[in-house]
Parts: sequence; structure tokens; C-alpha cells
Amino acid sequence: MGAKWKLITDLIFTLTLCLMLAVPAHAHGAKIEYTVDVVIEIVAAYDSGEPMAGAQVVIYAPDDPTDPWLTGVCNDEGRFRFVPDTSRPGTWDVQVRKAGHGDIVHIPIGEGSTGAGSAGGYTPLQIILMAACVIWGAVGTSLYFWRRRA
Repeated sequence: MGAKWKLITDLIFTLTLCLMLAVPAHAHGAKIEYTVDVVIEIVAAYDSGEPMAGAQVVIYAPDDPTDPWLTGVCNDEGRFRFVPDTSRPGTWDVQVRKAGHGDIVHIPIGEGSTGAGSAGGYTPLQIILMAACVIWGAVGTSLYFWRRRA
């Protein structure tokens, strides 16, 4: 029965250590925000809050989603401004990318459009799944090293 209690205490210790040493990870996902006025301003930043300076911007009009309507580059603050052609109402697609990281946002122009929006971030289900994977990995690693000692 001693080996069983040793395994349980090792698991509790490993889980406690993992929870105590939990440090937020800063991945390079992207978050794009926009406001609609006469001019649309895109603000692109990584999940850490760092602006996506120099990111490539590609804008597609609603009536031609395959050919870029406009291309450009974000400034040092991750901002890009453009004036859409209001004679082409519908959903404009704005893609922002830099070094393999980025996102796309769909901006409605015309009737029923709102004043601001955003895209990106993690859903609660994704966060729970990531936490479960970390715990599963910690338990598996603990069991692997415990078995090697036995």
C-alpha cells in the first residue's frame, strides 16, 4: 500500500507545482478591432497587446471577394485607415497578417452596419481545453517518471 500512497502524493505534488508555477503564455495570435465612420480604422495587435507594426493589410470588396480592392501596411502602432466605396454595400473583408500571424475581420458597410467591432481571442471552450491538456500532460509526465523509478 506504500507504493499507492507514494503515487498519490507524487500526483498531488505535481499538480500543486503546476498550479503554483502557472505563468501566462503569450502566443502570437492576433486581435483586430475596427470602427466605422467615414473612414474605417483597423487596429491590429498580438494577444500580448504588442501592435502588429508593418503588418500586411488586404481588403476585399463585397462584390469581388477574390481580387484585393486595396492593399497596404499597418503603421508602427498597428493602425491602418481606409475609406470604403459606399456604392458597394455589403460585408467588406479585411485581412491583416505578419510573419504567419493574423486574422480576418468582416465589416458590414451600408444599411444596418454597426459602429465598432472586433475579431480574435480565445473562446471559453478553447481555454478549458488548453487547461485540461496541460493538466493531462503533467499527470502523464509524473506517471512516466514514477514508473521508471519503480
